[in-house]
Amino acid sequence: MVPCVTELKTKRNQGDVEAFLNSVTDEKKRQDSFTILELMKQVTGKQPEMWGESIIDFGSYHYKYASGREGDWFVIDFSPRYKT
Repeated sequence: MVPCVTELKTKRNQGDVEAFLNSVTDEKKRQDSFTILELMKQVTGKQPEMWGESIIDFGSYHYKYASGREGDWFVIDFSPRYKT
């Protein structure tokens, strides 16, 4: 049996975190996002990176399953697109 291998759609990229947050149209959500950004930088000691179009992460790890599937994923993240 051949294992099903799919490629993750959400990947780390070189997107500009601050430019992305500045594009958030809701003023309160934009301000809150910058507050979260600073708090998460302090707590994690990591610099933010973009994943996909709207996820901001602080640190990532590499995983490998017994099946051989492996990849990278974020440790902690946030996105202003999520509804509360």
